[in-house]
Amino acid sequence: MLLGLLFAAVTGAAPEHAPWPGGIAVIDVGPAEAPRPVVEFDERRVLVARNGDRWLAAVGIPLDAPTGEMSIRVNTARNIAFEVREHAYREQRLTVKNKKYVTPDEAQLERIGRERKIIDSALGNWRDVDVDGVALATPVDGRRSSSFGLRRFFNDQPRSPHKGMDIAASEGTAIVAPGTGVVTATGDYFFNGKTVIIDHGQGFVTMYCHLSTINVDEGQPVETGEPIGAVGATGRVTGPHLHFGTYLNGTAVDPALLLQTVTAAE
Repeated sequence: MLLGLLFAAVTGAAPEHAPWPGGIAVIDVGPAEAPRPVVEFDERRVLVARNGDRWLAAVGIPLDAPTGEMSIRVNTARNIAFEVREHAYREQRLTVKNKKYVTPDEAQLERIGRERKIIDSALGNWRDVDVDGVALATPVDGRRSSSFGLRRFFNDQPRSPHKGMDIAASEGTAIVAPGTGVVTATGDYFFNGKTVIIDHGQGFVTMYCHLSTINVDEGQPVETGEPIGAVGATGRVTGPHLHFGTYLNGTAVDPALLLQTVTAAE
């Protein structure tokens, strides 16, 4: 089951098999001489790409997944089991001065609900195209935190785990697309601030939040390295930074597994 390095979309090392909550299970699903198989996990389509003479599936594992055996379905005909391992994430306590981001009022809750539908639809989108792999270039230079999966407390009130990587950079620093894709959503959202979401194909999606400016439009194709916006401090933040989220089969996975090189900082 352990396959070592995953197929690469850009030059450099690619993610390893990381079968834990918030990680990626890399599973051999058959010879590449056959057509690309249809693979499903938890009733969602899974990205499949060619690696030499084999097809490999990249399965995003939910942060709340239990440890133990799980399985994928291949061409509705056979199951392939894999083991989800235990993985510990830390806690983080933050102070948010603007209380509306901790206890929104009724009107704000209605807005959050409307925006959540837009965001979830973009993050779960399936575009059936060939994908070379899931390795990504760096969207912005800056100090990368190991914040994915943190159980967060805002003003001592518990919130859902952090589903992205925070990259600290000065306001106005350019953010670029880390891979080719199509912009599927942009907006100025309550929690996320100014946001861009890019669909890279087969359920592989990236999200960029808290921007100061957005330089792309919905439906626009983008290439690796193309500017998409700039770092800001919009939405629920404690200072300027990029919240960088990565998704497979509608599931948030740790961006550190997808970036070519990562120097994690506390």
